[in-house]
Amino acid sequence: MATKSILKNVDIKDKKLGKSLVIALENAAKKQAKDVQLSRTYEDVKGDKLRNILSR
Repeated sequence: MATKSILKNVDIKDKKLGKSLVIALENAAKKQAKDVQLSRTYEDVKGDKLRNILSR
C-alpha cells in the first residue's frame, strides 16, 4: 500500500462534509474484517528460490 496516500492532509471546508467524514469513520470502526477462505494453494518463497523467480 502506498504511504503517500496516508500522509496527505485533508482540508474540510464544508461542515456537512466534515460531519459525513466523522460518521463514516465511526461506522468503519464498528465493523469487523471478514474471514477469507483461500481457494488456491500458496507457497512462501524465500532466498534463492525468490532470486530464481525474479531473474527470469
